[in-house]
Amino acid sequence: MRIRKIGQAIREHKLICLMVSLGIFLVLGIYGQYKLSPVTPSQVKIGTTYMTMNNTFYKIVNAEIEKEADARGDVVYTRDPALSVDKQCQQIDYFIDKGVNVIIINPVSSHSSRINAALKKAQAQGIKVVIVDSQLEKKGLADATIISDNYEAGVLSAQNMIANLDKANILLLEHRETLSAEDRIKGFLDTIANQPKYHVVSRQESYGQTEIAMPAVEKVIDAGITFDVVMALNDRSAIGALAAIKEKKLIHKIYVYGVDGSPDMKNLINNTSDVQSTVAQSPVSMGKKAIQVAYQLLEGKRFKTVIKIPVTLIDKNNISQFDLSGWQ
Repeated sequence: MRIRKIGQAIREHKLICLMVSLGIFLVLGIYGQYKLSPVTPSQVKIGTTYMTMNNTFYKIVNAEIEKEADARGDVVYTRDPALSVDKQCQQIDYFIDKGVNVIIINPVSSHSSRINAALKKAQAQGIKVVIVDSQLEKKGLADATIISDNYEAGVLSAQNMIANLDKANILLLEHRETLSAEDRIKGFLDTIANQPKYHVVSRQESYGQTEIAMPAVEKVIDAGITFDVVMALNDRSAIGALAAIKEKKLIHKIYVYGVDGSPDMKNLINNTSDVQSTVAQSPVSMGKKAIQVAYQLLEGKRFKTVIKIPVTLIDKNNISQFDLSGWQ
């Protein structure tokens, strides 16, 4: 009798476990359905793709977009092209197949005819296009463009250099595929134009990546080119330059300039004399503005088609005013 009761208890326990498991799977299934596909026909679908998600800047931008979309019960599909034009075009096609309402894109290349063609196809399907943190060379393919004041970032860096150095040999680290990076370098060069004591001794492609900037700068050093200023299009390439300088054990003072206002660069400014400044962008503001504009587009509201977010130079004089652990 006791054994029979034990057996019955075991069977009842198994039944309860089975029912609990089914309940968990049901809840997870409902949650997955909510996250991966529309619950109602009115749910807005947003596709986001950035040139690379190994840059924390874009993760912050996307987090702000997802935060607002989640609050409204909408869905965001995020993809990482990893600096590949081909992959980004495939991702745009994926968004079209998913029937998204808006594409928010940071283009891998501002000049790519393939990206242009993919976005034109999306617009033909009634999909709104919002460009963030860069521009497209071809006009008319973006319903809205949200950028930092990239030209001013270059100007501020050059002005700081002029205030600290009477003359300089300058190494430029560029990303020639993106207009935002080109604007930063142009702002810098325009500011030192017609001032013969400031010489550009080398221009290197870095794609804005630490792991590409470092060997590029090492190559310049190995070639015997002397420089005392590095103007980098962003903080990641500036940090790559610093790594090369450390690796090659250069002992003369080198002024390293970046753009982003990343936590890594701010900590270097605060705790060392290895870098001179960074010009702070605000990925938080950019993400908030991007999703705000996306919904305005869907509601048919009017606004400026190009929105510039102000930038601020950070150096030792004002570093105490900024959060070292996060972004603006």
